[in-house]
Amino acid sequence: MIRSFLGFLLFIGTIHVADARHIVGGEVYYSCTGPGSITDTRNYRMTMKIYRDCAGNGADFDNPARIGVYSHVNGVYTFVRMLNVNHGFVNPLEAQENPCLILPPNVCVEETSYIINLNNMPIIAGSYIAAWQRCCRNNTITNIIAPNNTGATYMIEVTEEAQRTCNSGPQFNNFPPIGICVNDPLTFDHSATDAEGDQIVYEFCAPLQGGGPLGVDNPAQQNDCNGITPDPANCLPPYNDVVFNAPTYTPTNPLGTASQISIDPITGIITGTPTLTGQFVVGVCVKEYRNGILLSVLRRDFQFNVLNCRSAVTAAIKADAVIDQQEFILNSCGNNTVTFQNQSVIEEFIRSYRWIFDINGTDVESTDRNATFTFPGIGNYRGIMIVNEEEQCGDTAYINVNVYPSITADFEFDYDTCIAGPVSFTDKSFTNAQMLTAWDWDFGDASGSPLRNPNHLYQKPGLIPIELIVTDNNQCKDTMVQEVSYFPVPPLLLIKPTKFTACVPEVIRFNNLSVPIDDTYDIHWDFGDGGTDNRISPDHEYTTAGTYSVKLEITSPIGCYIEETFPNLITMEPSPTAGFSFTPAVLNNIESTATFTDLSSDGSGWFWDFGGEGGSFVRNPIYTFQDTGRQDIMQVVFHQNGCSDTSIQTIDIEPLVQFFLPNAFTPNYDGKNEIYKPKGLSFGVGAYTMGIWTRWGEKVFETNNPDEGWNGTKYNTGQDLPVGVYLCILQYKDARNRPFELREFVTLVR
Repeated sequence: MIRSFLGFLLFIGTIHVADARHIVGGEVYYSCTGPGSITDTRNYRMTMKIYRDCAGNGADFDNPARIGVYSHVNGVYTFVRMLNVNHGFVNPLEAQENPCLILPPNVCVEETSYIINLNNMPIIAGSYIAAWQRCCRNNTITNIIAPNNTGATYMIEVTEEAQRTCNSGPQFNNFPPIGICVNDPLTFDHSATDAEGDQIVYEFCAPLQGGGPLGVDNPAQQNDCNGITPDPANCLPPYNDVVFNAPTYTPTNPLGTASQISIDPITGIITGTPTLTGQFVVGVCVKEYRNGILLSVLRRDFQFNVLNCRSAVTAAIKADAVIDQQEFILNSCGNNTVTFQNQSVIEEFIRSYRWIFDINGTDVESTDRNATFTFPGIGNYRGIMIVNEEEQCGDTAYINVNVYPSITADFEFDYDTCIAGPVSFTDKSFTNAQMLTAWDWDFGDASGSPLRNPNHLYQKPGLIPIELIVTDNNQCKDTMVQEVSYFPVPPLLLIKPTKFTACVPEVIRFNNLSVPIDDTYDIHWDFGDGGTDNRISPDHEYTTAGTYSVKLEITSPIGCYIEETFPNLITMEPSPTAGFSFTPAVLNNIESTATFTDLSSDGSGWFWDFGGEGGSFVRNPIYTFQDTGRQDIMQVVFHQNGCSDTSIQTIDIEPLVQFFLPNAFTPNYDGKNEIYKPKGLSFGVGAYTMGIWTRWGEKVFETNNPDEGWNGTKYNTGQDLPVGVYLCILQYKDARNRPFELREFVTLVR
């Protein structure tokens, strides 16, 4: 393809977001607006333009900017005054960009202007200088040393001759493009205009340093000459040049010695081919002469962002083959009229299309995006499609059209509609070319064949779409699709029950292995015991012993029918009936032995499981439970044929708590009957409280411990209580959280 200019890749190295809102360029120009109101003075209007990155968190434009004004007489620089100048509107830079250049959304430059008015400036035997200094530049700049610690100075010098003649200096016509493409020829008009027609000479020069990183950590240093915002009163000219990364980069080769970028000293046009990607600071000086005398030097510095690029406009069409992304080969089989599908991009940059085909020596043209051409017959035709003809951003696609003879896909099929079997496919395709070379069958069930006349056996019925794609010796293709109405009945009925012999009652699943069938077929089962079903693979429960024949009938949606009886397929054996009783009906931790009585029928063997505690094979066992609580008792009864039945009952072994309260005790220190407390079973007791009261209602003892008793003193400490009758109240809950209360009059005897 013919490529003009290239557009951006997403290459964020242009202007780093993390280091954005840094200074990217600037310049100062002036005009003499006439004599001042004082004799031998002049009025000047100076304009300083500053450029910075749009995004990020760097410094804003100074507002105001501190402009230093100096005199230079006999080699001595003297501070004259400082002006605080506010900037004007901040606008996105409308630089001259490559029309094919696509900038990422976060890559942009803003500009603003500061207007400096100097009035009644005496004509001196020397120069006036107006300058502004600021840190810092982008740390991603490639061609200078320590860019992030290097600031910038933008200045203009009004010479003695310029003062005397009330000269106005030149002004640049354009700002350089924000981005340019590596290995792509560069031509940029960097000229300036002088209103008075003075001679202008252009050259690359070194940008000026100004300020530095001081003040970032210590605000007291920010006005230092190496600070962020140098104090004009203390930081006088002359200013140092930035230090280039020599020898690769120099002021006159700012993009590297291999790039050989140059500026025409007469026209100001910058030309060359950048060979390195990166971010480069460039300085351009414009010297103004009149009658051989230097009047002023206009200095600008800016950043060239050199990027890897891609084509923003690419000519392309939908084709059968593409050679080297340039030649598009399209084959038209049996059709002399071809409508081209235009795939050129990017449409927003495309303004015109021009198609040209040589048809029998005559150029036939179209300007449609999707052009249509009618060719005279079979043959090869060459043409081109030009996108944006005669524009800087354009491209051309070369097209090769082959008009071939027609090809038609066709086929027939044959099969037994009622008995399932292979379907035979017969190719009926034809071509006016030399021969058919390939057949691609899609049988509609995720299988296919490359044979010309294949056979295929389907496992499932249905309306099945069959597709045939045929290819001839010119690689022309055609497709035909037909539906096969395939609803035969299976040639053989196959079933597989989950059990052939079982004990009643039993649910048996009948797996229908017959193919092809689906839920559009009419299915009828007869299970031989009076039960029926219409599902493909049903479940059926047999409840009576015996031998049963099973019958299956299948009718297809088109009326084909097959049936099969499977004699004596299922045998159901008789099963015993389990059952038992036990005595006593209520057990507890005192009486925990139960007698079990078998009530089953047709049994020849027995097994008992006593809640997991133990087991027995005795028909009528006796068992003593080791633990309280509800226990599931399982009886399994076996028939002599191996069938079994199970019965489960729950027996409750109740955890009893039993207390009785004595009516007297003798705490006389003889070692007999010294402690009063309840007697009985306390296993599982909860919420236990025993209290003792006098006849006048005074509580003299209380405990929550079943093992603790009353010793006849007040709260079991201090002096002995007098003999007499006391009231004992006992409250507790048993193991099943049921509440109980006992009361007894207790006689204390000594």
